[in-house]
Amino acid sequence: MAHPAPRRRNLVIAAVSLLIAGLALAGCSGAESASAPQTARDGAGGGGLLADHELDDLDTPEVIERLDSMPVDDRPSDLLASVRPDALVLSDEQQRAVELPMPDDQVYVSVAPYRQRTHECHFHSLTTCEGELGNAAVRVVLTGPGGDVLLVDETRETFDNGFVGLWVPRDIEATLTIAHEGRTGTARIATGSDDDPTCITNLRLT
Repeated sequence: MAHPAPRRRNLVIAAVSLLIAGLALAGCSGAESASAPQTARDGAGGGGLLADHELDDLDTPEVIERLDSMPVDDRPSDLLASVRPDALVLSDEQQRAVELPMPDDQVYVSVAPYRQRTHECHFHSLTTCEGELGNAAVRVVLTGPGGDVLLVDETRETFDNGFVGLWVPRDIEATLTIAHEGRTGTARIATGSDDDPTCITNLRLT
């Protein structure tokens, strides 16, 4: 399998350095893909990071599912996992880094509905982000600009970390509506740019 181009590796290393220096500024501080992505293994500085966390036999969606759905008390304290629109970037305290490519046609967006307590977030951190409503049944509806339902209109349970994860088509703008115990909130989701957020923490239930 081909390794990332040198320029791309340099960008990944720079991104990981920023993660290690201050994850709180870029992300949180406190499903299966329709296409099968190529998965970059522990080369180019990875040094066995995936194997050490028993993630080496998983593709990108499976790694995300494993970490995002993990009970909060079981989350690895020495692993950072930042969800970007184009890649999942993993790093640890030993300065090791691995980039796993996202599917070509989908972006993973994680949403933490809240009533009273939330936090600033842009790129979802699978091992440090924590929302207010863990293990809660919520009604999730994703609609396009014309009001048509896009893929999701169902009841789901938030993960132990208070987030619900969605695989969303690329290059769309949509409205996410979540209802819980008689309260409803909405938030905008966009997936047309590598700078678009993958962590939605401004959906307040009122």
